[in-house]
Amino acid sequence: MGGRAVSTILVIAHHKRDDARILADDTAAWLAARGHTVHLAPADEDAAPPADLALVLGGDGTMLHAVHLLDGADTPLLGVNMGHLGYLTEIEPADVHDALDRWEQGSEAGRWRLDARMMLDITACGPDGTELGTWRALNEGVVDRQVGGTVRLLVHIDGEPFTTYAADGLIVATPTGSTAYSLSARGPIVSPKHRALLVTPVAPHMLFDRTLVLDPTEEAVIEVLGDSLVTIVVDGRPACELDPGSTLRCRPSAATASFVRFGDRPYHQVLKAKFGLTDR
Repeated sequence: MGGRAVSTILVIAHHKRDDARILADDTAAWLAARGHTVHLAPADEDAAPPADLALVLGGDGTMLHAVHLLDGADTPLLGVNMGHLGYLTEIEPADVHDALDRWEQGSEAGRWRLDARMMLDITACGPDGTELGTWRALNEGVVDRQVGGTVRLLVHIDGEPFTTYAADGLIVATPTGSTAYSLSARGPIVSPKHRALLVTPVAPHMLFDRTLVLDPTEEAVIEVLGDSLVTIVVDGRPACELDPGSTLRCRPSAATASFVRFGDRPYHQVLKAKFGLTDR
């Protein structure tokens, strides 16, 4: 988009932060005065209307919520950091008007670029093969135990059995999700420029406790064994419960999440600041 074309802009704000709601209202009025159509997304909305840009006011959790609302649409997201330093947000609140000015000028003018991130398509099926639900994740899908004790989960890779995990759960993450739950389970940090699936056990009760890094053409299917009762969690949201014999299929999605970037701030520098790392 070039020049001052009129656009439809979706504004998504952290619903529990007064400063985010105030900034959302002020920015919506500013955008409307410039001729844009603005839609303020309520916190309980399940899907987002078509838009040329999603302006997200909050932190990484709000960004994940926005990705969920877009549900694979190619709407770019511009994240405004309303809390601690995040991996997904791009600008600070004081820079919103300037950033939107630059966005109006279009990517063709070199004022911004898109950072496309891989997502996962996740499908749950019951013991008889009946589909129970489908979801799309930016960070991860998790098979999590419902009660104390371990669960037994057989992992298939491209249709071939790999091994049975005895663990508290199992995470299938994207490179973007490598710094989320997978990291706390001792998974590797992977550059978001990669496309890969990371299969990481949670508190494994077995000698093999390493993360599998799969090629993006490969598919992971997790089968619930024994009498284990598990919950599926997608990007931090409970999705459904699975009985023994059920399966969870995880594969790279054809859809991507695209984030507006104005500078060339390397991901590794964000990581360095997040962890307080020093040069020496």
